[in-house]
Amino acid sequence: MFLPPDGAVVEGDQRILAKQLSLEPAELLRMIRCTVSSSVALLWILLAGWVGVIPLCWAQSDATSPDARAILKRGTVEAGGVVGYWEEFLFPTEAHSSTRRGILVMPRVGMVVTDEVEAGVLSGNLAVQLEPVYGRFKNTFTGHAAGAAMVVKYQLLSFGRWMPFWDVGVGVLWTDLAPRIAEDSSQVNFSLETGPGTQYYLTARTALTLGVRYHHISNAGIGTRNLGLDAVLPYGGISWMLSN
Repeated sequence: MFLPPDGAVVEGDQRILAKQLSLEPAELLRMIRCTVSSSVALLWILLAGWVGVIPLCWAQSDATSPDARAILKRGTVEAGGVVGYWEEFLFPTEAHSSTRRGILVMPRVGMVVTDEVEAGVLSGNLAVQLEPVYGRFKNTFTGHAAGAAMVVKYQLLSFGRWMPFWDVGVGVLWTDLAPRIAEDSSQVNFSLETGPGTQYYLTARTALTLGVRYHHISNAGIGTRNLGLDAVLPYGGISWMLSN
């Protein structure tokens, strides 16, 4: 398959990129402020949804159910995986295309690394996970990605068999989307992801997982083009507790 040389702009975005590169300082500052405001708004939306789940989890917990607090002690190992639907979106300052979609498969293995931190309804502990990822993207052509991320997860333990959490991860990603897309010219990229979720313990050893993340891919400036890709990533899967 023919790939344009590094630095070539594809998908008809030459004029868009030229316009972005010729912005006056005042206009550039306005766009940066708008992008930051949009990022903060997205995080607030995710946080509001996560907080909304907490009362539901509390209401449905009971004394006879598996208890996350009893299961997730320091040293507990968790293994499993999730599958997610990746859909690109644009912040208001961006003018390039946003029609890419993909499926991400993310196996994971991790461990609870702290004792419970007492903080009332927010009492919980930290887990660290290694999360390999394979993705298949589709737009006018098919693209692939593979890599891995290190994820830190704060787990709330006050809700019986329900366990709300919030995770943050960073990773390294190879993708053949670049240099065929206007947003990125490097096949080596970095990922940043964060968002809320919850686990539901079917038994003391098995849990279902649902969550959503903001997912960002960019090359950190190692390529000549680095507009980056921003996406919403809802996902679901299953985990097994191997020791506790």
